[in-house]
Amino acid sequence: MANHKSAKKRIRSDNTKRLRNRFYAKSARRSVNRLRNTTKKEEALERLPRVISLIDRVAKKNVIHKNKASNLKSKLTKYANSL
Repeated sequence: MANHKSAKKRIRSDNTKRLRNRFYAKSARRSVNRLRNTTKKEEALERLPRVISLIDRVAKKNVIHKNKASNLKSKLTKYANSL
């Protein structure tokens, strides 16, 4: 267990950040999977900008790496256009 006041605060803040990052990552994954499970082109093209925006926000907060975000956006755009 931590002995210093600053170490105790670090533990508290790390836990808060961990939970927040888990929420952002999970919501991004859920949105990506919903888009991938879409079979109608109109619906996919309608969802695509919102999912891309969400991926950008998650990458900006360093929850996922910027290159992973770029790869995801590329694959999702290809998928939506191929329907």
